[in-house]
Amino acid sequence: MFKRSGTGNFAYTSSRVKAKKSKLLKAEDYNKLQAMSVPEISRYISESGYSKEMTDLAGMHDGLELVEYATYGNMAKAFRSILGAASGDCKNMVGAYLKKWDYINALTILRGKRYGLPLDEIRGDLVVAGYLNMEDFEKLMQMANVEDILASFCNLMHIRIPEEVLAVYKAQSDLAPVEDALVITYYEDLLASVKGNDRPTTVFRNYVRSVIDVKNIETLLKFKIEKVDAEVGMKFFIKGGREIDEKLMSQYLNTPDVPTLLNDLQQLKMYADIKDYVSADTDVIGAISALSHYQSDLAESVSALYPLSVLPVVDYMLRKEAEVKNIRMIAYGINAGLDPAVIKEMLVI
Repeated sequence: MFKRSGTGNFAYTSSRVKAKKSKLLKAEDYNKLQAMSVPEISRYISESGYSKEMTDLAGMHDGLELVEYATYGNMAKAFRSILGAASGDCKNMVGAYLKKWDYINALTILRGKRYGLPLDEIRGDLVVAGYLNMEDFEKLMQMANVEDILASFCNLMHIRIPEEVLAVYKAQSDLAPVEDALVITYYEDLLASVKGNDRPTTVFRNYVRSVIDVKNIETLLKFKIEKVDAEVGMKFFIKGGREIDEKLMSQYLNTPDVPTLLNDLQQLKMYADIKDYVSADTDVIGAISALSHYQSDLAESVSALYPLSVLPVVDYMLRKEAEVKNIRMIAYGINAGLDPAVIKEMLVI
């Protein structure tokens, strides 16, 4: 018999996301969107769950901007609604997962301030879907420099950035090491937040560890293209994966090229699951896109095993995020005159 994962309202929260998932766009909806103009896409999604955001923002934005802001706003509202309704261990795990938006927003603010972008432009790119609220981000945006923003964000999140990373930024004004340090911190903290040894929690923990493996594979693929030195590449390794430890990461970083790397991935147990997504003749962009499909399908498969746990919640949030990305991809692709077949390949359905 199914045993509920920890304390909290898992059954209630799972029921809420089940209802939300049923309203997500289907494959046939995406086929219709690809045959539309951007204004037609705006009207279509307005009738498919995005009406309030489209109406509220129509006076300030139009075209691609309206689609972008409305979809982000709708997603943020949906995620915060789930977090607000959850309690106990359910809330803790959902909240830990949603912190990724706090990190993404911090990076958006850091980049925006670094390059002198107007505050309205930075503000428009924020997705307030995690633990921090808009007031927190407004305070960060009002700060004068990157160092102050980073220090304040670390205090809010109760994290610290390694001194050597900060030293690199101060010496070179290069945000890349800071960005990577924040990504690593998010995934390692997410894994640490998953507590308990009951079966559903263990499955969720293993799911997070598999996602960390996927993120490390994405890093490997990018670094092979950029010809990043193996020693440098190890600084971007995320600990905690199910299969890729430091030794294996180093081995993969020392492979001569992408085809060799993709071939060597066959030694992983997870290759049986990702072989349909990644092969030796897959280009890097295609491989990274395919891994997104794998991550999404993995979440759906494990959520079906434990329908009254946190797993269906994560599955829904991944699906909702994919929906928003798909809508935006189609709108931008059509606006840029891309071939429909090219756009279709980029979608995660």
